[in-house]
Amino acid sequence: MFDSAMIKIGQTGTATLVVGAEHTAPRVGSGRVAVLATPVMINVIEAAALAAVEDLLPAGHQSLGIHLDIRHFAATPVGMRITATAEVIAIDGRTLTFRIAVRDAVEPIGDGTHARVVVNVGRFDGRLQMKVKHVTAAG
Repeated sequence: MFDSAMIKIGQTGTATLVVGAEHTAPRVGSGRVAVLATPVMINVIEAAALAAVEDLLPAGHQSLGIHLDIRHFAATPVGMRITATAEVIAIDGRTLTFRIAVRDAVEPIGDGTHARVVVNVGRFDGRLQMKVKHVTAAG
């Protein structure tokens, strides 16, 4: 069972990315303008949340993203670094909620909240394998 005692409100994690051509909206299929794609920004957000808590989870546990409420309100060009910061703002059983802030070298570019649930990897994988068997049997 997960014990959240090691995780504290206010803990933060960060993740950074230098925007390359492969991170732009046309390359990931989310738009036509060659600037940082929102799905890539979300990936950096999730990495920041992982950086805040993943090393504190007990052996055999990890967190999985379950909810995003994110705004992406400023464009970032290729070559510029972005930094996402995730701060733990709530712990409710196995659910961890983070306040998100994302900025590039010039200005804030995104914000919002992100929730993750802590799972026992063995039990999670067992449920997943049952789904795989169901799909294979339905085949």
